[in-house]
Amino acid sequence: MSVRVARAARAWARSVSGRRGSSNWPRPPPAAVDVAALLREATAADGGSRDAEAAAGRREPGQCSVLLFPGQGSQVVGMGRGLLRYPRVRELYDAARRVLGYDLLELSLRGPQEALDRTVHCQPAVFVASLAAVEKLHHLQPAVIENCVAAAGFSVGEFAALVFAGAMEFSEGLYAVKVRAEAMQEASEAAPSGMLSVLGQRQSRFAVACLEAQEHCRTRGIESPVCEVSSYLFPDCRVISGHLEALQFLQKNSSKYHFRRTKMLPVSGGFHTSLMEPAVEPLAQVLKAIDVKKPLVSVHSNVDGNKYMHARHIQKLLLRQLVSPVKWEQTMHAIYERKKGTAFPQTFEVGPGKQLGTILKSCNLQAWRSYSHVEVLETDEDPEQPL
Repeated sequence: MSVRVARAARAWARSVSGRRGSSNWPRPPPAAVDVAALLREATAADGGSRDAEAAAGRREPGQCSVLLFPGQGSQVVGMGRGLLRYPRVRELYDAARRVLGYDLLELSLRGPQEALDRTVHCQPAVFVASLAAVEKLHHLQPAVIENCVAAAGFSVGEFAALVFAGAMEFSEGLYAVKVRAEAMQEASEAAPSGMLSVLGQRQSRFAVACLEAQEHCRTRGIESPVCEVSSYLFPDCRVISGHLEALQFLQKNSSKYHFRRTKMLPVSGGFHTSLMEPAVEPLAQVLKAIDVKKPLVSVHSNVDGNKYMHARHIQKLLLRQLVSPVKWEQTMHAIYERKKGTAFPQTFEVGPGKQLGTILKSCNLQAWRSYSHVEVLETDEDPEQPL
């Protein structure tokens, strides 16, 4: 282990009690995790953020790492059980209890699944489990954190990526996720809506399908029907969100639009569409009160796939994300595009499930060959062995 990594690891452990004084959100206890401290120390060791970026550019590409944070839909009862042996993970869940007002660890470990699947619960649960997985990764392979050059999160996972990168504190980020989840749950209850995963092919007509589904809804008396592409996953694979009537129409007529397979997702609403407009203002009020910083490593936005440039950029795009499609395929291209023959970074999916790894395999097979998943369920693995 390098001197720099050792210094950073010590800084991570001791810096958690030094919090920003401007925040009014409930505080984690003194021993709770601050997942950005290692990055802050590494940046200081390089002589500032600009020097740190230059140093990252001088590293061999194969020595760098990328962290991917999953989103809603990856939750499963039992997640977190495989993380409790690692330092400060229980304190992290204790902090979450104080912010949320209920025992998130108990719900994550024992369910029931129906309760965990509710938007108001699963978004905070995935957020906390992902950051707890970062603790495991730091414990087993601290150099991965030091050498991280980019992070991205799917939907609510973007908040976890921003907390990891030091753009906001854990309690602030979790409170924002709590308000976001509650507002999205309320918005989804205004009309029967959902999300449909669609595996298409080159000749699939996604835009035409959405327009004709909207017209079908109008014939059924639905005013201002919504049916929109809400996620770009990988080539020829989309998620379409909107009124349930529209999604059912697409399933019945899938062959007409050259869809190979369709599947309803286990979520409660038509997320990342105009149906979520009522959720924007509650989240905006929270983000105004949060001391958002420029990330210490590149974090890519769901809205356009590009990395955030400054704090105001983060606040603006997190709001747009609620009502805009998740451009995950474009994000994968932005992170992994490189000259032929250039090595790919190590990629770690931190959080429940391996969905992002599966998507990466379909977007960029060469990048996927350096992919690993940080397990959050109980396994028979040796806890002291590298991933």
